[in-house]
Amino acid sequence: MSRYFAFNGDADGLCALQQLRLADPRDGMLVTGVKRDVALLRRVAAGAGDEVTALDISLAQNRADVLRLLDAGASIRYFDHHHAGELPRHPRFEAHIEEGGDVCTSVLVDRYLGGRYREWAIVAAFGDGLPAVGRAMATAAGLDAPTIAALERLGVNLNYNAYGAAVSDLHYDPAALAREMLPFRRPMDFVRQSPACDELGTRYAEDMERARALPPSWQVPGAAIVMLPDEAWARRAIGVLANELGQSRPDSAIAILSPKAGGGFTVSVRVPAGSAVGADDFCRSFDTGGGRKLAAGINHLPEADVDRFAARFTARFGRA
Repeated sequence: MSRYFAFNGDADGLCALQQLRLADPRDGMLVTGVKRDVALLRRVAAGAGDEVTALDISLAQNRADVLRLLDAGASIRYFDHHHAGELPRHPRFEAHIEEGGDVCTSVLVDRYLGGRYREWAIVAAFGDGLPAVGRAMATAAGLDAPTIAALERLGVNLNYNAYGAAVSDLHYDPAALAREMLPFRRPMDFVRQSPACDELGTRYAEDMERARALPPSWQVPGAAIVMLPDEAWARRAIGVLANELGQSRPDSAIAILSPKAGGGFTVSVRVPAGSAVGADDFCRSFDTGGGRKLAAGINHLPEADVDRFAARFTARFGRA
């Protein structure tokens, strides 16, 4: 029997994986990539008796491969908080999927494990743009203010590392980062002892200093769009910048466009909690779009569609 873990390379995917592997240290093959590489199950060749765990990747974008793996005799556990569509009905398919705006995959894993490694779920909540959830969980766990601040920084740094057009854009391959994290039952031990943690913090600070200096390319009351340059640092900064702008402008929708090597753009969208239109619904109106109610994206926006995107975005989310 073989085990496979297909996980998003961001903070949520890493921390969900960390919790499960701490609870069950049996070895398994790691299948991952940059944050937007979510169709990961196509790279899994599991068969009869094999176990597959999918973490923080949309079922809707992996449905064909879920069915393929089930037909081949594999068992699948699926933890996710993105749009799923209809769930497969199969005795070897186990779903832990919730699409609410105040939950991430690591929180679902935390519930599954009865809170055994809750601090890793707190890290994920901070990294996945859910600071209120992270602080509430940390406060309930009795953590002090310096520890909460350190877990927040770690979550942000882990999440930032996953953004890029390819793994070559990243400072750490997410699979290598997962192996670096594995020995640490508590994230604060990872913070204190891992050189990877210090390096991610330094690189993050350098990239974000550049990103924060960029002005919006389109802006109306209630909506702003930032276009990033075609640089590796900008591709790394896109997700954290989107979260920061969303938190600093809680009444505005934010879109960040990042050029792709082969042409076109990837898009990250954040919308206010009270928005009548979800970020996921808006992004799904474009090919390759999807995500969650408050945070979503488009994997490929052709250059010819940028003006149309900007017009629709400012019209949909702007205030008169």
